[in-house]
Amino acid sequence: MRKFELIAPCHFGLEAVLKKEITELGYEILQVEDGRVLFAGDDEAVCRANLFLRTAERILIRIGSFPAVTFEELFQGTKALPWEEYIPKDGKFWVAKAASVKSKLFSPSDIQSIMKKAIVERLKGVYHTNWFAEEGESFPLRVFIMKDTVTVGLDTTGESLHKRGYRKLTAKAPIAENLAAALIMLTPWKKDRILVDPFCGSGTFPIEAAMMAANMAPGLSREFISEEWDHLIPKKQWYDVLDEANDLVDLSVETDIQGYDIDDAMVAISRENAKRAGVDRLIHFQRRPVSELSHPKKYGFLITNPPYGERLKEKEELPELYRMLGVRYGSLDSWSMYLISAYDKAEESIGKKADKNRKIYNGMMKTYFYQYTGPKPPGKKKAGEMTG
Repeated sequence: MRKFELIAPCHFGLEAVLKKEITELGYEILQVEDGRVLFAGDDEAVCRANLFLRTAERILIRIGSFPAVTFEELFQGTKALPWEEYIPKDGKFWVAKAASVKSKLFSPSDIQSIMKKAIVERLKGVYHTNWFAEEGESFPLRVFIMKDTVTVGLDTTGESLHKRGYRKLTAKAPIAENLAAALIMLTPWKKDRILVDPFCGSGTFPIEAAMMAANMAPGLSREFISEEWDHLIPKKQWYDVLDEANDLVDLSVETDIQGYDIDDAMVAISRENAKRAGVDRLIHFQRRPVSELSHPKKYGFLITNPPYGERLKEKEELPELYRMLGVRYGSLDSWSMYLISAYDKAEESIGKKADKNRKIYNGMMKTYFYQYTGPKPPGKKKAGEMTG
């Protein structure tokens, strides 16, 4: 099996969650940087990482890195990389994205066009041709330039991994599926505990939680661009990993996962999305305003993405909305509450300071993940343990 260095980008602030996921999949971490984790793996790792990682954005094969402060150095450095080991003669290739931080080269369009020319020059010499039809499989590339060091990655994923394939219908400001999964993983919630999202929108938090409870791989219902790269990853590898993922699914698990929304249309959308994900049996959705939030049991979790007030009218309603959330949370005996919000007066309106908060970038928007931790439930007695 061929060995690769793999790059998994993620949301800023969630690198530790992704690192833990990769380690649990059995792969060696090489480096953790802002917004990405590098790890070692083979062709099977490409398949398993794409299929199983809940918090990554995509999986890139690292082609190489080199210093460049001029466009000539960028051209020569790119040309020196072994592109023929990855891109066949009929392959369609392009630089899909270029990002630059603290570097002399910063124009994405110039970086993209110069690198494309450099790759063409390299492959012309290898394949002894002056023209490429580019009618074969697609090979999108992604480039990061950090402090004048260029890192080039071949994108094995295609459409971002947050697109699980179940969310055809969305709310106004939906939370990305991989971000929702990462936030759930930052809490102590487990499948035998209660989870309620009082602002469920299109159902992302409850659906991601249900998929975790059922041990359902997030990539099970979608395709990946590298499935067609037979020269790099044998088709059998994909079939074997799909079999592994299917064997792990357990839809017989008992859960108490609920999603509420004030909008009937959103409740209908949530139900439809849960059905597409194959976890509708594990979630109860209903129309319910936050003022009616309640639950008869103890030690549950509120995990939610309340409105941030992007529109003026909504902004005026935010203090009351968050105040009501605080009141209803206060009535839930021994519960924990975790919410992500860009609303800067969230704690003030809730009426209680969070035990912890964590800065997370939701795209370009700075948000905070407010963590209100309730008590742990009493430990269950082990078999044969004395009582009294």
